[in-house]
Amino acid sequence: MKLHCEVEVISRHLPALGLRNRGKGVRAILSLCQQTPGSQLRPRARGEPGSPRPACLLISTMKDKRGTRYEQLKENIEQFFTKFADEGKATIRLKEPPVDICLSKANSGSLKSFLSAVRLVHKGCDINASLSTLTPVKTSEFEKFKTKMVITSKKDYPLSKNFPYSLEHLQVSYCGLVRVDMRMLCLKNLRKLDLSHNHIKKLPATIGDLMHLQELNLNDNHLESFSVALCQSTLQKSLRSLDLSKNKIKVLPVQFCQLRELTDLKLDDNELIQFPFKIGQLANLRFLSAARNKLSFLPCEFKNLSLEYLDLFGNTFEQPKVFPVIKLQVPLSLLESSARAILYNRIPYGSHIIPYHLCQDLDAAKTCVCGRYCLNCYIQGTTTMNLHSVAHTVVLVDNMGGTEAPITSYFCSLTCYVNSSDVLK
Repeated sequence: MKLHCEVEVISRHLPALGLRNRGKGVRAILSLCQQTPGSQLRPRARGEPGSPRPACLLISTMKDKRGTRYEQLKENIEQFFTKFADEGKATIRLKEPPVDICLSKANSGSLKSFLSAVRLVHKGCDINASLSTLTPVKTSEFEKFKTKMVITSKKDYPLSKNFPYSLEHLQVSYCGLVRVDMRMLCLKNLRKLDLSHNHIKKLPATIGDLMHLQELNLNDNHLESFSVALCQSTLQKSLRSLDLSKNKIKVLPVQFCQLRELTDLKLDDNELIQFPFKIGQLANLRFLSAARNKLSFLPCEFKNLSLEYLDLFGNTFEQPKVFPVIKLQVPLSLLESSARAILYNRIPYGSHIIPYHLCQDLDAAKTCVCGRYCLNCYIQGTTTMNLHSVAHTVVLVDNMGGTEAPITSYFCSLTCYVNSSDVLK
């Protein structure tokens, strides 16, 4: 029985000697082995002639393929620490020698099976059928434990074998993929996924199950949308960099602004006609590039961004309208009044409480400059904004040297419009 993981062996004598462990694990293969007759074993006690051959724990690394052996596991384990086994982490504390064998970055299922086998050995149970032979590990076995794989041609794409489950960085480019290979979505340690230069048309919602994914590159594909399910997945907490350049995306859902850990966002060469109007909620965003799209204006909340770099070159920005668009209704409809009350009082809602289409309406509610919300009853005004007010470095908007762009504001009432009329001057 073998386990691929990172291992750190900590001697409990070190603190007493005033020494510190280096605090970093190394790639290793743990083998639960059957000791050979030539091994140096403790003498058998009387009455044990028929007892199973003792098992040992062998830790092999690329530098030491013969491995370090820890013999006599029976009744020699002081404690198991398995609180984070679901995250691929555990610790085996031996009595003699007094060391803690710390395991990390293991497949959670394989780790649990391995620990179960070690427990049986500790209790003296016979599991000889599951034990490995005590032989040096081959270099080829470590190749299964790669953390990075780069594939840039169809001929190198693995069809008959799975991706190493330990991968943290996977690049599959120029392979003609029309959909995301579902085998990639089983790589729970994945932190960077690069699927650029393919023909992918749709993203599966299960990409959101990659809880450690920090960088997603989908540059130069055939995407037409970015689903709401992905915006509401675990990517909210993990995703830092997203590249959607050179696709066919026209609109991003308002829920896109729930990806609040984003720091880098590339949307160049799409067909975007507008940003999500709540884009100002992306408080960590520092790099935004959306050149060569079809943006005609920016939403009011764009003013809330604090960027280091902004590129909006080549968009079809319109000139601010002289007269506002007025969609006021007196008295307010029951739908409008209810929506404003729910949003203003921050009353929780969801499709399990109210119809799904009403949830969509609430998600798409516009924010007045006074901080209140409006659904279908509002005044819409347009003015211009110098992009240097939200970004340190700004790429010119056009060939004329301009750095200004039109911005749209919403007002929930005539009073708000009049009081904020200086915004539109």
